[in-house]
Amino acid sequence: MKFSALIFDVDGTLSETEELHRRVFNEAFAARGLDWHWTREDHRELLQTTGGKKRIAAFLSRRGEDPAAHDIASLHRDKTDRYTALMSGGEIALRDGVAALISDARAAGLKIAIATTTSRPNIDALIRATLGSEESELFDAIAAGDEVAAKKPAPDVYLLALDRLGVQADRAVALEDWLNGLASAQAAGIACIVSPATYTQGDAFPADTPLVGSFADLGGIAGIAERLGVSA
Repeated sequence: MKFSALIFDVDGTLSETEELHRRVFNEAFAARGLDWHWTREDHRELLQTTGGKKRIAAFLSRRGEDPAAHDIASLHRDKTDRYTALMSGGEIALRDGVAALISDARAAGLKIAIATTTSRPNIDALIRATLGSEESELFDAIAAGDEVAAKKPAPDVYLLALDRLGVQADRAVALEDWLNGLASAQAAGIACIVSPATYTQGDAFPADTPLVGSFADLGGIAGIAERLGVSA
């Protein structure tokens, strides 16, 4: 089987963003005078809930508070503004091997896309800050978490990416870093390779999951094809 599209997750896959997310969540909380603070362990556990607004609501529920008593949408907008400002200031870099994979995919004539639970402003800021280009110059399709009814592990965002690419699921390969992303890609019928990130190291991935320590270890598009038993 020949594959014709490469689809990237964002947080933890394109870049190790989660520690920056944790930092700005805490800054947004403090700016509102809230006595909330997410430790690394808190953040690791909350990552099981996909989507920043839902994550705040889950945190409040764990504290025994009513999420409806807080303006979560406004708080999350503040967090996003802080995140994109820091991103623009050079606070983040791509993971090893990602830029080379994008370049290799382009050279091979593959379509490339993003399928993520994060919001579009976060995606745009990351691409501008790390790749020095607008997303439309590098990616054939973007599917963001605020555009679908159900976030990962539901397949919705991957199905949206496939639709925008005009590619069948069996002609695409997904790159992920976490269990929910793997489940989402597989539910959409897409083969998936996983490289765990800082907050997903040690997750119990299924034994048959194609795992790599770094995307730089894949050996480019030819390495992906060989690993999955397909052609590019």
